Amino acid sequence: MASSSHAAATPETKEQLGFEPSSWGDFFISYEPPPPKRSEEWMIARAEKLKGDVSLLFKTCNGTTTRMFLVDTLQHLGIDHHFDEQIHDLLNELLESDFSSSSSLHEVALRFCLLRENGHWVSPDVFDKYKGEDGSFRKDITNDPKGILCLYNATHLLIHGEPKLEEAMCFARQHLVSVNGSLQAPLAKQVKRAIHRALPRACRRVEALQYISEYEEEEGHNQILLELAKLDFNLLQHVHLKELKDITEWWKHFSGFFDLSFIRDRLVESYTWAYVLYYEKGFELQRSITTKMIVLITTLDDTYDIRATIEECQKLHEAIQRWDKTGVSLLPEYLKKLYIELLRTFENIEVEMPVNVNYDTAYLKKAIQNHVTGYLQEAEWCHTKHKPSFKNQVNVTSLTIGAPTVCLSMMASMDDTIMKRALEWVAGVPNVVIGAGKIVRFMNDIAAYENRKCKGDAASSVECYIHEYGVTGEVAIARIYELIEDEWRTLNKARFENHALLPALKRIIGLALSTSLFYDNRNDVYTDSKHLHKTIKSLFVKPVLSG
Repeated sequence: MASSSHAAATPETKEQLGFEPSSWGDFFISYEPPPPKRSEEWMIARAEKLKGDVSLLFKTCNGTTTRMFLVDTLQHLGIDHHFDEQIHDLLNELLESDFSSSSSLHEVALRFCLLRENGHWVSPDVFDKYKGEDGSFRKDITNDPKGILCLYNATHLLIHGEPKLEEAMCFARQHLVSVNGSLQAPLAKQVKRAIHRALPRACRRVEALQYISEYEEEEGHNQILLELAKLDFNLLQHVHLKELKDITEWWKHFSGFFDLSFIRDRLVESYTWAYVLYYEKGFELQRSITTKMIVLITTLDDTYDIRATIEECQKLHEAIQRWDKTGVSLLPEYLKKLYIELLRTFENIEVEMPVNVNYDTAYLKKAIQNHVTGYLQEAEWCHTKHKPSFKNQVNVTSLTIGAPTVCLSMMASMDDTIMKRALEWVAGVPNVVIGAGKIVRFMNDIAAYENRKCKGDAASSVECYIHEYGVTGEVAIARIYELIEDEWRTLNKARFENHALLPALKRIIGLALSTSLFYDNRNDVYTDSKHLHKTIKSLFVKPVLSG
C-alpha cells in the first residue's frame, strides 16, 4: 500500500519523478449530496423496522438449511453485521448437524464455506459423495451451476496439503468457464467475477455493492432484504461522507505545513482502503486512525524513496527512534515540519481515543519505528546499488508495505475483552501478518513491474527473482503468484489455530482481500488513482437507488 513504482529512486532520477495530483482535492469538504426522497430519520426508523423483520425471519425459517441460505444472502448484501447473534446461533446449529443430511452440492459447499470461514474445521471428504467410482466428480452435478459456483468458492478456503480441494477447484473452474456463455443474468455476472477472482479472495464491500443490483434480478428475491441492503448502504454513505470531510480537513492542515510536491496525494484513496477493511457504523474513529496510518506510511515512503538523501534518511530514522521533539534538531527544514506533524498526529489520536477503549498507541508508535528501519535498509541498498537476494528483499519489503502498522491500527476495532491480547499478538508480527504483508507486497510489485523495470532503481521482488534465478519476467511473476497462493493457505489455516482471536484474524485477512481492489489486473490504482475514481464515486457519492 505504501510502495510506489518509483521505490528507492536514485539521486539522478529523483527530480524527474512525480505523481499525478489528487483528483479529489477539497471535493469532500464542500460536497453536499442531493437531498434524499425521504428524511434520514425516516430511513433510520425504516431500517430498524426491517431489521426486526429479518430477525423474525430467522425464527420462522423452515429449518437450518433455509437459515443458512438467509445468512449467505445477508453476507453477500453486506448487511450481516446487523445479525451477529443470529449468525452465531446458526453456526452452532451447523456444528451440531451432520453433513450427510445435506443432499445438494450447493448446500454442502455453502455449509463448508460458512464453517471454515468462521474457524471451524471441515474435512474435504464431505464432497466425496459427488464423485464416481473412479474418484472423479460425477457429470450430473454440473446441472447445478449455483452449486458448482459455491463449490469453486469453497475450494479457495483450502490449506496446505489438501489435494482433494485442489482437484475440486480445477473441476469447478473448468466447468464454470465452459458454461459461462450460456448462463443467464445475474448468475452469469457472478460466475464471470468468480472466474476472475473467487468470492473468498474478493473485496467484500465492493462485491456487496455489485450484488445489491444483481439480487434485485434474482427470481424469488426477498424484498425485505433488498430494501434493508439499500437503506443500510445509503445510511452508511452519510456517515462515510462526514468522515471524508473531516479527514480531508485534517490532511489539508497536515500537508499545509510543508512542501509535499514529491509525494502521492492519496488521502481519499487511503480512506477508501480503510473503509474496505471496516465499513460498519461504530468504527468511525478506527477508520480515521487507519486512514492516517496509510497516509503517514505513504508520506514517509515517498520521502525515503524520492526526496531524502541517504544522510537525511539516516537522520529521519534516528529522529523517529527518539520519538520526541529533540529529534527536530537532527533534521533539515523540510523534514522538521513533517516530523512535528507526525508526533502531533499521534498525540491527537491519544486525545481522541474514548476512555472506554483500552487501545495502547505505544504499539502503533513502535510499528512506525520498525517500519522506517525497513525504509532505511531499502535506501541503503539503493545508495550502494546492492541487489539483495529474493528472500532478503521479501523479508524487508513485506513489512515496509505497511502490514504491521495497518494491522495494529485495526486492532482498535476489537472488543475490550480481547483488545490487549490482540495488540500483543499483532505486535509480535505473527505469520498471518507477514503472510498478509507478502500478499500485498507481491501484488504491488507485480502491478508495478512493467512501469519500473527500466528505471534502474532499487529492485522489486519481481526483479530480484529474475536476477537470482535467471528467468523472464513472466516466469518470475508466475512463481510469485504461486507464493501468493501459498500465503493464502497460511491465512486460511490460521482460522483454526486461535479461535479466541478470530475477530482480529478476520481484520488481517481483510487487508489481504483489499488487494483485489487496489492491485487488480496488475494495476496499482492507489498510485495511478484515476482508475479508482469510478469506484470511489459509487461507494461515497452515488446513493443506491430504491426500486
